[in-house]
Amino acid sequence: MPARPDSLRTRYLAWLYSPPSQRPVVKALCGLESEIAESLRPGLDHHVAHTRLQWWREECERCAQGRPLHPLTRELVSACASGASPLAGLSGLVDTAVWDLAAVTFETRRELTAYGERWAAAVIEPTATHALAGLPPSAHRWRALGAALREIEMLQELAPEARAGRLRVPLDELQQAGIDPADLTRPPWRAALSALLRQRHEALRASVAECLGSLTAEEQQQLRGVLVWAALAWQQSWRTQRALPNQVRAPRYHTLTDGWHAWRAARRAITGA
Repeated sequence: MPARPDSLRTRYLAWLYSPPSQRPVVKALCGLESEIAESLRPGLDHHVAHTRLQWWREECERCAQGRPLHPLTRELVSACASGASPLAGLSGLVDTAVWDLAAVTFETRRELTAYGERWAAAVIEPTATHALAGLPPSAHRWRALGAALREIEMLQELAPEARAGRLRVPLDELQQAGIDPADLTRPPWRAALSALLRQRHEALRASVAECLGSLTAEEQQQLRGVLVWAALAWQQSWRTQRALPNQVRAPRYHTLTDGWHAWRAARRAITGA
């Protein structure tokens, strides 16, 4: 689950540049993501973690039915009352947390994509649908976009996640390239793994561009928080790729450059330039 400073910064900037009416939704969704991710905190008893996640699964169901108990889910339901924001997919945050807690390996690309789409259905799809209330829904687009954004974040943490037992590259792709899964834990990475990661980053950035390429000027204005998120993910992917064969670092100047890229993306969304 997201923990890097740049992942947290991305969410803050997406909230900051969202239209005021959309900020409560973004804030509540990101707050829920963080709260559920606490079940993965190092040192937390495994039984306690599972108990927490089971409670959150039940709470997500209550939230989707409009009868939440937790302050964050109450805030979310209240924020969504003024627009169409599907919350049936909110349990995707629990699904992905359970997967991560069990350190289950993605056997295929299909499994990894399903993981990303579950996260997207919980975070990106409700955000975008609420922003575009009154316009035709496009769940497929937002799930594809969200899956790409989530995978970019996971690839930023490739080595430490692998050391924790969570492989963020499908096992069949590693096998086809002749790569030992243990190699993911030890950057600088060998040429074969670096090439595989480079290809994946290029594909992810292309996917982000494709998902957002046909937006109208009106949609861009309403979706500027999502567009800021996507622009920052694009930059993070490029930085991660450029750092190969090493694991990307997070120097302080990224705070300044991310702020500039966020402002630029929001301005383009508002002006259509």
